[in-house]
Amino acid sequence: MSRSVIIAIDGPAGAGKSTVARRVAAELGIDYLDTGAMYRAVTFGVLAREIDPSDANSVIRVCRELDLDITVDCVLVDGIDATSAIRGPEVTSAVSAVAATPEVRKFLVELQRDWIRTRGAGVVEGRDITTVVLPDADLKLFVTASPRVRAVRRVAESGGDVDEVEASIAERDRRDETREASPLSVASEAVVIDTSEMSIDDVVADVLSRVKG
Repeated sequence: MSRSVIIAIDGPAGAGKSTVARRVAAELGIDYLDTGAMYRAVTFGVLAREIDPSDANSVIRVCRELDLDITVDCVLVDGIDATSAIRGPEVTSAVSAVAATPEVRKFLVELQRDWIRTRGAGVVEGRDITTVVLPDADLKLFVTASPRVRAVRRVAESGGDVDEVEASIAERDRRDETREASPLSVASEAVVIDTSEMSIDDVVADVLSRVKG
């Protein structure tokens, strides 16, 4: 069943927002955009060119040069399949620096707005969707969970030490919340959903009830 609804979802890394967004979009028969994949794709391109992610001028140039093709199941960067690589440790450790560059965010925000304008409906998730990209979305959500729960989930998926992963997540939260450009924050009209003690099925059902209600 297709609906002309725009759903914006924000939240910290590992809270489950990507899984929730995908499933909600599928249930409603509308498209889904993972904006985090866009920043990761740019980071992949920066690293592939052996550029320092903290070199803002070079990062901006690369961002404008890249040929990005991002779909639900595939991420192509200059024709290279980077779907798995953008989730790897090298990109993960560098993406915050790239995403903190104001000009990069401005460039990608316009692409994200164009994406929703073209479709007229969709589920868009990231870290500044409700506050910056789509402040007039029909439904604004902030999906979160405790750092410990997020760490346990990530270790279950990818392995590692829970304490180390938790520390990394906490540091990522700190960077995202304190960056100058579009920091991670809860929009005044956003519905906060804490998934710490909820299953994905429960979260999806909650979101769908808000859309249908």
